[in-house]
Amino acid sequence: MKHRPIPSTGEMLPIVGLGTYRGFDVGTDHAVRARLADVVNLALSPGKAMIDSSPMYGRAEQVTGDILVDRALAGHAFLATKVWTTGKSQGIAQMEKSMRLLRTDKLDLMQVHNLVDVNTHLATLKGWKAEGRVRFVGVTHYHSGAYDELEAVIHREKIDFVQLNYSLDDRAAEARLLPLAQERGIAIIVNMPFGGGGLLGRVSDSPLPPFAKDIGATTWAQLLLKFVLGHPAVTVAIPGTGNPQHMGENMQASDGDLAAAREQVIAWAKGKSLG
Repeated sequence: MKHRPIPSTGEMLPIVGLGTYRGFDVGTDHAVRARLADVVNLALSPGKAMIDSSPMYGRAEQVTGDILVDRALAGHAFLATKVWTTGKSQGIAQMEKSMRLLRTDKLDLMQVHNLVDVNTHLATLKGWKAEGRVRFVGVTHYHSGAYDELEAVIHREKIDFVQLNYSLDDRAAEARLLPLAQERGIAIIVNMPFGGGGLLGRVSDSPLPPFAKDIGATTWAQLLLKFVLGHPAVTVAIPGTGNPQHMGENMQASDGDLAAAREQVIAWAKGKSLG
């Protein structure tokens, strides 16, 4: 697994992490939890990889925390979650609840989810970072319609991470946000490398293009991830899955020359309708 540095500190992260949206919103069924524990074990096998969650993901935070403790993996993950409410006191209460659910008293990354009450929560998080309650601070969004606001936050705030949507069928982030993040030393997390699942679903029934073998892609997911990971501004992609096989395949997307693979994917995609 390739690693890339978090620009603000130089700390290295595996470039493929794990998103918990949908897949980790489960109950207490032992077999289901065991399958998710296998996913987590795989994700953490190359080092302290990012596991990303949010209060809006149902039971995902609690399930993640339970698995990390039950499998003696607490402290082995780079844990990221979000605050998704309005008001200072409500934000503090929600963030403290998230930390309890994740079974930690110090979080690697807290992000303002979808920029909800972003100024209020960033003010709180600056204090938390100074106190050592969180190590890194960031903001997120999932839609290019919010890019103007994201850009404004990047310009005015000292943050460590920006999480955003970026995929072969949605390249709007390339215009301003990715180069701006590079310029300002901000790590980029890509939260929808498969086009929110839509792109992957549209191409998955088609045979892989002939060049896929040349770039080491044996699945469409790997081909789409190689495009994303080949951009030099991207620090980590966090495709969501509750399937150990898919987690393993996603991790293998980091193999090979990603910049060259990206160029081949772009050349192939020219003139094709991917929307």
